[in-house]
Amino acid sequence: MEFLSAAIDVTNLRYHLSVVTFLPLVGALFLTFIHRKRERELKATAFFFSLITFVASLPILFEFQSGGGAGFSLVEEVAWIPAFNIKYIMGVDGISVFLVLLTTFLSPIVMLSSTSNVHHKVKEYFIAMLVLQTGLIGSFCALDLFLFYVFFELMLIPMYLLIGVWGSDEIERREAALKFFVYTLVGSLLMFLAVLYVAHEAGTFDIRLLPEACRNLSSTAQYVCFGAFMLSFAIKTPVFPFHTWLPQAHTEAPTGGSVVLAGVMLKLGTYGMLRFAIPFFPEPAVALSGAISVLAVIGIIYGSMMALAQDDLKKMIAYSSVAHMGFIVLGLFSFNLIAVQGALLQNINHGLSTGLLFLLVGVIYERRHTRIFAEFGGIAKVMPKFAVLFMIATLSSIGLPGTNGFVGEFLILLGTFGGMPNGDWTWTTGSTLAVFAASGVVLGAVYMLWGYQRVFFGEITVKENKNLRDVTPLEMSFALPVVVLIFFIGLNPTPLLTRTEPAVKATIENARASAAQRMEAVAHK
Repeated sequence: MEFLSAAIDVTNLRYHLSVVTFLPLVGALFLTFIHRKRERELKATAFFFSLITFVASLPILFEFQSGGGAGFSLVEEVAWIPAFNIKYIMGVDGISVFLVLLTTFLSPIVMLSSTSNVHHKVKEYFIAMLVLQTGLIGSFCALDLFLFYVFFELMLIPMYLLIGVWGSDEIERREAALKFFVYTLVGSLLMFLAVLYVAHEAGTFDIRLLPEACRNLSSTAQYVCFGAFMLSFAIKTPVFPFHTWLPQAHTEAPTGGSVVLAGVMLKLGTYGMLRFAIPFFPEPAVALSGAISVLAVIGIIYGSMMALAQDDLKKMIAYSSVAHMGFIVLGLFSFNLIAVQGALLQNINHGLSTGLLFLLVGVIYERRHTRIFAEFGGIAKVMPKFAVLFMIATLSSIGLPGTNGFVGEFLILLGTFGGMPNGDWTWTTGSTLAVFAASGVVLGAVYMLWGYQRVFFGEITVKENKNLRDVTPLEMSFALPVVVLIFFIGLNPTPLLTRTEPAVKATIENARASAAQRMEAVAHK
């Protein structure tokens, strides 16, 4: 009980973010001492540590609010490797705070859902999940570039194992895990070379100092380093055409792995763009924003068309993630405050709606062991509660007014339509991109509602569907918290937007000002 009190009462601790970051790792260590045959204890311990991590993370929002402004709050700074000026620095601002909370919120939900659908190597599964949680939280909190890279790479192995060991098909899951590993490793290694170069030239790994220090880099160095950072984050997001690993990884991953992958891990790509690529290298970021935005719009349309062509429910949702993440990238590279705010909000919205969709697909897969549309039809008659939950997640995904998805997509399209301030984008360019992106909203409604119709409406023609059990209290318990947030954000997004605005505004204004100065200096030479 003393340990629990200490863990929860983090408001009196100096190293608040460190406690939240490493509590899951402590939980993983606890699991190593529990015998693998004691599955109930293993599942209960994993859920307990993920739950107290979420409870411990809640004061971050209130402490961040009291700090306010565009700067970092709850900063922890300790010398780590003095010989290379590497420090252990943690902190949050408006760009990262809700991503930390999204991670801690989804983690106990994933643990709870996994208690009913993980049946082999239970101990190893929950250890991998807890280690992955530490990597995710640490990545969002790290303010030292080397420390960020350590957390960024820490996630690679547990996710590789989750896909390769607990995936669906034995052969397909290994291929999916290998593709995920190779894609992300190649991208992150190129980024690491850029990290070393930038830190060497700047004399520091401190993220707070690097935007100013990177202004002294040559234009060539900026473009090369921006390319290395963007490639890594484009693969992680993923941006078209670096998306090919994602649908297979989603399809083969276990339910918990898919939720974490879609709900949180993809957000590291867009977070990295806004935290590192844009403020560190503003000149190439602004200069190439049009090309990147075109790729984002292609991803929106391509992902939507591919989702429309699928005969597998989970693969359809996987391709929808390609489209949704394209919206977020489009918003980020508009350099418009409204659109970037929408993109940051849509990060959270996509994590909730798509996370819930994958959870619900896992529920039906446990009952039928298939995800093919032809194997369903009419199941709303025997699973009415499940049908309602799936409809809410579907409406959130397509952005129905009143749900969270509408707010994010509306702000992105509104900001993009107006174009970049001061003429870097013309009104025509912004409006053209917005119109093409809006077609993705229409296509999203088509494939999601058509998919819903094929699963839930019509006559029951497959006998195995006639006696399906509706959602259990356990399944309802991990779905309802997400539903509550879907409507809360959809009806009242102001608490999120007011907390993110100062950091977002400072980031894009500083980046655009730096880019303008660099371009003007080059023009006068």
